Amino acid sequence: MAGLLHRRLRLRTALRWLSPLSTASPPAVVRTLPPGFSSSLLQTPRPGSCGVRCRELHAGGERPTPSPAATPERRPFSRVTPEDLAFFSKIIPGRTITDPDILEASNVDWLKSVRGFSEVLLRPQTTEEVSQILGYCNSRNLAVSPQGGNTGLVGGSVPVYDEIILSTALMNNVLNFDSVSGILSCQAGCVLESLSLYLEDRDYIMPLDLGAKGSCQIGGNVATNAGGLRLLRYGSLRGTVLGLEVVLADGKVLDCLATLRKDNTGYDLKQLFIGSEGTLGVITAVTILCPRKPKAVNVAFLGCESFEQLLQTFQLCRGMLGEILSAFEFLDRECMRLLNTHLKLANPITDCPFYIVIETSGSNPTHDEEKLHQFLEEAMTSSQVIDGTVATEEAKIKALWSLRERVTEALTHDGFTYKYDISLPVERIYQLVTDMREHLGDRAKSVVGYGHVGDGNLHLNITSPTKDPDLLASIEPFVYEWTARFQGSISAEHGLGLKKRNYIYYSKASLAVALMGNIKTMDP
Repeated sequence: MAGLLHRRLRLRTALRWLSPLSTASPPAVVRTLPPGFSSSLLQTPRPGSCGVRCRELHAGGERPTPSPAATPERRPFSRVTPEDLAFFSKIIPGRTITDPDILEASNVDWLKSVRGFSEVLLRPQTTEEVSQILGYCNSRNLAVSPQGGNTGLVGGSVPVYDEIILSTALMNNVLNFDSVSGILSCQAGCVLESLSLYLEDRDYIMPLDLGAKGSCQIGGNVATNAGGLRLLRYGSLRGTVLGLEVVLADGKVLDCLATLRKDNTGYDLKQLFIGSEGTLGVITAVTILCPRKPKAVNVAFLGCESFEQLLQTFQLCRGMLGEILSAFEFLDRECMRLLNTHLKLANPITDCPFYIVIETSGSNPTHDEEKLHQFLEEAMTSSQVIDGTVATEEAKIKALWSLRERVTEALTHDGFTYKYDISLPVERIYQLVTDMREHLGDRAKSVVGYGHVGDGNLHLNITSPTKDPDLLASIEPFVYEWTARFQGSISAEHGLGLKKRNYIYYSKASLAVALMGNIKTMDP
């Protein structure tokens, strides 16, 4: 202990401890896939439609040339009639919404960049109600758009045209929690933050954490395979989700709501629906493996002079913090400027080109604190980090995390935002930001980069005073071509939605997309 205190005294000459900060206060299920897929994806393919088009489109080896602004044409689906409304009202009395004022919020995405024209919002509470609704819509050839928390960022969480909106918001019950195994079963409409609070009372946490946790729903998280801030520690939802209950397009209920960590009997069907963006069915319930709540959490907010030093710090961090490292996030100077300008959040350290948020979590406070201080001392001594601050109290931890989590909010105040969620080899992450700034010059108001270093995931954001088609034409397909050149993915965690559906070929081979189309045709 004496050695630890001695090191702490030495560190204080270079590392400021946290002073009070300003504390000013997803993924929705989506339906649209690339050309060749059904545009209203919860409907039975009609003869000569989706399945045939998929096979024709991908028969050759050449990728089709997409139209950047192309929206899928409205297929010949039926229009909602008074008889349809009467049927829905009978199934879910009082929860068939046709009031335009209420529908407005469900027709527009969170970024207010995509708008649908649905005239009907359905709010089922049970799987059986979802089953009856989809079975009826299938028989009537009515298009359906499932919707979770409507926090998606790629235009996939709202209707394209006049599809019926099927909201899971009222499906918000915890079904069971096993305090021995840590396995949670819940309905798809449970809000992520509500689940987190439920589990914390039982000494567990969700393996997933997002900036949109106050609104996003677990069903939408799973449908988009959301990543978030804890992926470095706990992995993706493909590993932590143990089972799903899904209602298929014809109303049949697929019960794969397993609570087993091992089950090697046939295909792992739940993986088809994780990340499928609502194209194969509506997720109605989830079982997920939850880790124990850590007894010790520390957050360090550090500054670096270059991205190379940031990567060196990451490498050092992984080696020295090891099993207690739970997050390694970054944001650039431009992000900090927006946070200060629009949200009045103060920078707690010296102005730097790059900032890092490191979180540790473990079971032994003394052990974790010592490891963190050893790492910080080495990082400061080697000049990889030039300034920093540390928080151990919950309120101050939240204040530091807000500097990373509220960048998206700050961007909304800076103008119209073009958002890109890119996965790249770690050493290439920030090069895209630099090259984009050079490519656009003064045509963009701001070009900023932040994201998950531990996952190789960059959030590239570009703002302009207003929506600018010429600027968009300069960004796309440049950003996708650049990403493909370095074997990256055009969507690391946000999904394709409406905005990226035409660009899938920059990340997937034609044969892979054709196989996806074949899987879609198997949807009843």
